[in-house]
Order: sequence, then structure tokens, then C-alpha cells
Amino acid sequence: MAKIYKNIVILTGAGISAESGLATFRSENGLWNKHRVEDVATIEAYWKNPDYVHDFYNQMRPELFNAKPNAAHLAITKLQEKYNSNINVITQNVDTLHEKAGNKNVWHIHGQINQIVCMNCGHVFETWGDVSSEDSCPHCGISAMLKPNIVFFGENLLYMDKVDELLQTCNLFISVGTSGVVYPAAGFVQVAKFYGADTIEVNLEETSNNYLFGRHIYGKAGKALPDLVNELLEQKEEA
Repeated sequence: MAKIYKNIVILTGAGISAESGLATFRSENGLWNKHRVEDVATIEAYWKNPDYVHDFYNQMRPELFNAKPNAAHLAITKLQEKYNSNINVITQNVDTLHEKAGNKNVWHIHGQINQIVCMNCGHVFETWGDVSSEDSCPHCGISAMLKPNIVFFGENLLYMDKVDELLQTCNLFISVGTSGVVYPAAGFVQVAKFYGADTIEVNLEETSNNYLFGRHIYGKAGKALPDLVNELLEQKEEA
């Protein structure tokens, strides 16, 4: 008899956005989009030279603004609309391709490229425009305290209380396009599995934590994930 899942969690990484033309921003040699990570993706770098950091993300925004969702993102929308279950997306990506595809319940644990946070009052607002250290917070009015709402190295991930709740209550955990190297996200599958979830990995190649998954689907997310979604929908119809 086909298994029905009431709570599904889908973890996505850079691999799901690659087919939309977005490069993996952090390369193997430690560069972040051709910049040193220490110069553009740490809180120390922000306080030392905020305009340099702002300029980096100002240049990145247009590329991410113009990017279009691919078949993998759209497959998630299809699953959410037709499976009739509680389906959440936890993403490591700072782009908004999930939202563009119509995905619901998306949790950006690394932040979003189109959001700015005030380091003085904590107010978060959205913009696709350029930001500088001279700009003032629209909430508290203080200037020189705006920061891209991106989780820099050394900062805590966002929404972790919600993520813990989702991992402990899901029946199916699907990882799509993640390396299985960066923690704590690489350990999410272990938590879900501990609480009884079935686990599926969708990736181009074998990952370092692949032994934690009950099933492996190797291939491009744009083909593999729609196939998996169709399979899940067919199983639900048969149940």
C-alpha cells in the first residue's frame, strides 16, 4: 500500500538554483562570487568597510532579480497544490526563485538578497535597489546601520526554532541540490531521520552525508525533482 505523508520538508541548496543560471556563489577555493569570503560575508567585514560590502550585494541583486525559476521550483509548487499536505521549504539560497515559482511556506535560513535589516532596531524591509552606509532606517531613522539581511559567517541562522519543529514532525524529508557539507543544514536529515521521517536525496552526485538517506536520486534537479513529485502524486492517488 502506498504511503501517505502528512508533513513534508524540502531542503534546498545551490543546486536547485544552478539550472536557473545562478552560480554557486561560494567556490571550492573559498571565494564568494570572486571575492574573498572574509571581505564580503563576515560581520567583521561589514563593520570595517560597510560600503564595500553593500557594493558587493548591490551588484548581485540585479542578477538574482532577473533569474527565473526552473522546473524543480515549479515541481514544488505542483506538490504543494496537489498533494494536499503540510509542505514546507527550508532553503539555504538567498535568491527568491521559490517565491517566484509560487512556493509557499518558504524559510530562508541564510536570509534573502532583497531584504535589509537595521542593526540598530532590527527592522527588516525589502528592496531590490542599491543600499549604502549613508542610508537611514525607515523605521528608527538611524543612518549607517543598514545591513544586507544575509546570514554572514559567524552569525546564527534564521528561523531555527521553526526549522527544529518542522524536522521533528515531518514524515518525509527531501534534500535537493545541497552538498551535505555545510552545517548545521547538513545535519537536518539526521534530525528528521531520528524522529522517524523517510529521507530522500536529490543531487547531481553522491554527497558526504548520503549514508543518512534512505533513497538517492542522482541527476539534475530540473528533471529528477519533477519525476519524484509525479511519483508521490501517483502514489497518493493509489492509496
